[in-house]
Amino acid sequence: MFADAGAHEPVARAGDPGVWCGQCGLARDDGDHAGCARRAELEPPRFCVHCRRRMVVQVTPGTWTATCSRHGSVERSTWR
Repeated sequence: MFADAGAHEPVARAGDPGVWCGQCGLARDDGDHAGCARRAELEPPRFCVHCRRRMVVQVTPGTWTATCSRHGSVERSTWR
């Protein structure tokens, strides 16, 4: 079951960036996350941006899926 693209999705959205960085797990307000932003272009998130829980990530040749135990799953294509 995949989460809706709303406020409770474990990946940040433009209207709701979340409190935590999805790559390093630190608070978004703490320091520079430019490296995390570059890494996010190539890798799935490792932390839920809403609760900071470590997510279960599965990567296949065509997609990746990241699942937070509280906020659900999100799946993205690796093809652009």
